[in-house]
Amino acid sequence: MFPISVNSVRLNMFRVDRLVSLYLSHPFVLTLGPSAGSRVPILMYHSISDNLFGMSHPYFQINTVPEVFSQQMRWLRNSGYRTSSLPEVLTGLQAGEDLSKTIVITFDDGYRDFYTDALPVLKQCGFTATIFLATDRIQLNPARVEGADYLTWKDVRELHGEGISFGAHTVTHPDLRSLQPDQIEYELGRSKEIIEDHLGVTVESFSYPHGFPEEDKDYTRYLEDVLCNLGYDHGVSTNLGRASRKSNRFFLPRIPVNSLDDPSFFQAKLQGGYDWLHWPQLLKKYFFHRTVALRERALDNKETSSR
Repeated sequence: MFPISVNSVRLNMFRVDRLVSLYLSHPFVLTLGPSAGSRVPILMYHSISDNLFGMSHPYFQINTVPEVFSQQMRWLRNSGYRTSSLPEVLTGLQAGEDLSKTIVITFDDGYRDFYTDALPVLKQCGFTATIFLATDRIQLNPARVEGADYLTWKDVRELHGEGISFGAHTVTHPDLRSLQPDQIEYELGRSKEIIEDHLGVTVESFSYPHGFPEEDKDYTRYLEDVLCNLGYDHGVSTNLGRASRKSNRFFLPRIPVNSLDDPSFFQAKLQGGYDWLHWPQLLKKYFFHRTVALRERALDNKETSSR
């Protein structure tokens, strides 16, 4: 059992997403037969710390307690999992390779606790990872934002030497939908350039900040064009699920992980028991997108009629 508090256990045990995943979705997925080789879990971590960052519901917590992270990694190692890079996984999926027991471990934002708490565990388990940097936060001196410490460029270079991969996560971590096209292109392009300048390597990976608006097809097509034109090869999103051959290589789905993923839930997520949640997630986005569109249309009609 991964160590979490009594109150957290009580809150966690009756989560709807956990109950559906464990007792409906996961058993159903297992009855369908082996599909693990054609779908790869891309794990999404943020901070490895005791800091809850003000989030109350377990689904939204972006931290994983160091002891829990250590036990999760050791469970993966003891269960025969191996880590791979995003480019290797994409190549393998397209080639139809058997990628059973293959995972990708990603970290968003660039918290410094990766250096102090995650790296030693990863090295012990023989695992690697990809960190997506919001470059403005890395360039601060000291690198501290909203009570959290971030990596320095010295840390980043050292981690790169340890085999850790890096991708871009914009410059200022904005909600890209609120920006104009030139601002979006700056956030995506400049963050890539900054990392390349510091590491002397080509950056091909991008992680979309905040919730990914997959329901807005015009926007996602535009964003894909921008990423292509800037020289990106692939990227990840907050869409839920495991990556497959059919996944858009620029907006690959991931599986969020935090301290409240007990062993059974953690295993269910890895084996596809959490993939079902993508559909409620998508329906919610469509409903919100539709509501906003109708509201804007009503305001436009009101302004037109008042002229």
